[in-house]
Amino acid sequence: MKAAGWAVLALAAVLAVGAPGFFTAANLRDLALNNVATLITAAGLLLVILLGEIDISVGSQFAVCGLVIGVAPWAAPVAGMALGLANGALCGGLRLPSIVVSLAAMVALRDAIRWTTQGAWITLPAGFQWAGLGQDAGQWLVLGFAVLIVALLGWALANVGLLRNIYAVGANAEAAHLAGLPVAAVRIGTFAALGAMVGMAAWLNALRFNEVQPSAGTGLELKAIAAVVVGGASIRGGRGTMAGTVTGVVLLGMIGAALTFLGVSAYWEKAIQGAIILAAVVLDRWGGRDAR
Repeated sequence: MKAAGWAVLALAAVLAVGAPGFFTAANLRDLALNNVATLITAAGLLLVILLGEIDISVGSQFAVCGLVIGVAPWAAPVAGMALGLANGALCGGLRLPSIVVSLAAMVALRDAIRWTTQGAWITLPAGFQWAGLGQDAGQWLVLGFAVLIVALLGWALANVGLLRNIYAVGANAEAAHLAGLPVAAVRIGTFAALGAMVGMAAWLNALRFNEVQPSAGTGLELKAIAAVVVGGASIRGGRGTMAGTVTGVVLLGMIGAALTFLGVSAYWEKAIQGAIILAAVVLDRWGGRDAR
């Protein structure tokens, strides 16, 4: 079991003793719903990080896709894919540094949202909330879709050759090129897939509400990247699993609620998350030395 898995078990044991009310069905359901967007975004980011790349514009993409829902409710994944494709073309086609491209995209998209909306919330179409099924059934719809999407992507990452190419490119792009893999196409397609996942995350998250705020997705990029790294993926690329990423999301998602149930100030949440991320990076660094 990876370190993140042990950390989840340790935190669960503390909660079982100090705050057993944490494990009520209602609290676990609410906790899962609150982390659906992070889970799906982190699953998409895993693909990009496996390439040894990064995309810190996912929070801004998430906000754009949320606004698109106000106009065309079913177009969010397409809008996300288009945004991801643009990043992929710059990073994979022109070989620009992904940190620079995504930083520019993050700022540009946020400013565009502020200019377009002037801070006003976007009202979603009538009947969109909970897909017209009501809150009880709608909640299970959101959770079911999230689990299905992540499970299918995890299976494909482990078994489908097209996605296995991501590991090869991330581990050694030059060797992958010499082996005949379309390295540029893999990079472009992976960024586009991440964008589609962000669009789906925005769509599922918006199902819970009847309005979307322009600031939606703020901080999402940091939490999703942290979950992938904490879940054992190497920031240098070539190593990581969907199971590890899901475990990372669970661990980081539990911390805030756990502090509340244990009577600890919520101000400690970011500090604890930061310490966990730092520990994960240190372990990744040591693991890289051992591999070499």
